[in-house]
Amino acid sequence: MAKNLIGIDLGGTTTKFAFVDQEGNILAKWRIPTDISNAGSNIVPNIVKSIGDQMRKEDYTANDFFGIGMGTPGAVDRKKGTVVGAYNLGWKIVQPVGATISANLQLPIMIDNDANSAALGEYWKGAGDKAKDVVFVTLGTGVGGGVVANGHLVHGINNGAGEIGHITVQPGGYLCTCGKRGCLEQYASATGVVRLAKDLAKEFTGKSRIQELLDSDEGLTSKMVFYLADNGDILANRIVDRVCSYLGLALSDIGNILNPENIIIGGGVSNAGNTLLQPTTRYFQENAFPSVRDSTKLKLAQLGNDAGVIGAASLALQFRNH
Repeated sequence: MAKNLIGIDLGGTTTKFAFVDQEGNILAKWRIPTDISNAGSNIVPNIVKSIGDQMRKEDYTANDFFGIGMGTPGAVDRKKGTVVGAYNLGWKIVQPVGATISANLQLPIMIDNDANSAALGEYWKGAGDKAKDVVFVTLGTGVGGGVVANGHLVHGINNGAGEIGHITVQPGGYLCTCGKRGCLEQYASATGVVRLAKDLAKEFTGKSRIQELLDSDEGLTSKMVFYLADNGDILANRIVDRVCSYLGLALSDIGNILNPENIIIGGGVSNAGNTLLQPTTRYFQENAFPSVRDSTKLKLAQLGNDAGVIGAASLALQFRNH
């Protein structure tokens, strides 16, 4: 009887789960709302309960699994299985996440950062396409990333590897929540696109639907900016061009350092598809070293919301040999 894996993708609003086989195929998936009340103290008990309920429902016991993998926001201590500084979850102080889940479900657990998990997912079953060297960038409410080199996640000395959102693309630019200025996150995240739109709208003298939306109560979203650019709005195209110039520049830096086979772009903003990919690729090629330009490909992510749980489940593959 082949054993399976459990993946957990913990987010600020939703927690996603999956039972996954050793080949990375999803056997079952489900989700629950993330309860961040009382400093996030209900999150771990809810995870334990949800997995226990699902195991009973599907007639599984702990013996049917190798272990659990989990992707989470915040700073992860992989050895201790603790998480700290996940402010969107209310986790300001160190949380013994791993030990609690493991003890309750009687399975070993491996925890990593959420962007790393999504990177593993795309590497294993998505746009990674059997390549051993892949970089994943996620453009959502923030900008995250994960680096897979020679088939392994790169973590760095203090788990800071792959912080693609904090590459400086505009020295002295917008102030970032991390405390420094000009980070890619402030220009290429969903919130960043809107912030840039507001600034570029101020100096635009023509007529644009963007200005109407900014002046109305409807408000402007990044999705709308890309939609309008697609439909020929001059200001929207100017905004998208600026966003892509920053993104292409940052990705060329990554390309020049790592020369991965694929740089995969995911997250909500990537739903803009070619409207985002084409100009970004152009700026990437402009700034990449020739041998990198000729070999590293920019691609759109393929797994959507499943990247996180599939990648998290793959963290548990290391328990196969125990």
